[in-house]
Amino acid sequence: MPRLLTDAFVRTVKPPASGRLEIADVRCLGLVLRIAADGGKSWSFRFRIGGKQTRATIGAYPAIGLTVARAAATSMDRERAQGKNPVEQKRAAKAVSGPGTFAWLAERYLDEHARRHKRSHKADERNLRKHVLPKWSARRFDTIKRGDVIALVEGLVTAGKPVLANRVQSLVSGIFTFGMDAAVCESNPCHRLKKRGVERAGRRVLSDAEIKLFWNGIAEPVEARQRGLGLRLALLTGTRIGEIAGICRAELDGLGDASRSVWIIPGSRTKNRRDHLMPLSPLARDTVLEMMTLVDAREEYLLPTRASHRGGPLEGKQLWQRLENWGQKLSGDDDAVRTWKADAPSPHDLRRTVETRMAALRVPKEIRDRVLNHAASDVGSKHYNLHDYIDEKREALTRWSLALGAILHGTATAVVPIAIARRP
Repeated sequence: MPRLLTDAFVRTVKPPASGRLEIADVRCLGLVLRIAADGGKSWSFRFRIGGKQTRATIGAYPAIGLTVARAAATSMDRERAQGKNPVEQKRAAKAVSGPGTFAWLAERYLDEHARRHKRSHKADERNLRKHVLPKWSARRFDTIKRGDVIALVEGLVTAGKPVLANRVQSLVSGIFTFGMDAAVCESNPCHRLKKRGVERAGRRVLSDAEIKLFWNGIAEPVEARQRGLGLRLALLTGTRIGEIAGICRAELDGLGDASRSVWIIPGSRTKNRRDHLMPLSPLARDTVLEMMTLVDAREEYLLPTRASHRGGPLEGKQLWQRLENWGQKLSGDDDAVRTWKADAPSPHDLRRTVETRMAALRVPKEIRDRVLNHAASDVGSKHYNLHDYIDEKREALTRWSLALGAILHGTATAVVPIAIARRP
């Protein structure tokens, strides 16, 4: 029995009177929720290989939630598409990663901590598979010493990847900290180990000429228009690229009225896990409306994936790749092309550009932080100030939209300070 699974449905679905009920997720091909008569729920991945249907166990609910189950099913589907049998892959991994090995500890960390509690669990898994397990997979974790960590990290620093080196060091430290909490490790070889990669705070902000170059080129040719419009929306709103990638119709409201149009990003998709109310400026609203015309009216997501085996929205990295590929194909010798190719901006630089430009337009920091959904650190803002700042945010974003339009059309725009209004 197929249906679109949601967290609420999985939590509240009633068990069958007898036997077992299986519900296939229409959003994630192959993912199946099993409900037993005693109320127990579990996940599995159902697939065909060699003309025979079989299944691979993912795990029990609620220890493994819907998001993690979908990620696991997607990973298994990739293996299937490569001609591998996910069941055999799982058995082979267990054979190599027996109790006591670093691979065993890393898998426990992923299963019992990262996939349950970290939104960055995919990055953890990717860095493990690529940079750590090839060297330490079969080693006993209690033989890994401080010098081994330094050698691993220094290899990445020497390769010109200082930021990655720091991320890998943090990951290794997290795995050993988990091991200590789980009472399987006695110590953490990374304890008080200084990060060896030198990271520089990002300072890349797009110039007027680069903004014009980006805006006029990123949504061309026509086959790249959907993703290009998504990147334009990032420059209009300062929204994180992963949040742009998952934009869907259910999150949009008031599009029929330019003064009321909003995008409400649920806390399940934001970095600080709080709902984010994003007023849409007229230009942002027009961009969203055009994005809606480029997808089937029955499609939930405005940036749906092209991967038929996965379904759902794009991943943020696909928008990143679009920006990167576009920049690499730039040609010409004007200043904007030269500066872009010399220091290619990232999607986060679009976000930094929005904040910097709003600051230049004299938007107060308090409002800029609300627009960018920065997590408040003071007690008053976190627990007592529940004002949504919708009017102030709309005014700030409209001001930035007008300034952007002036850049694109080569006209001047006046700067009028924004008053921090308070609604009764």
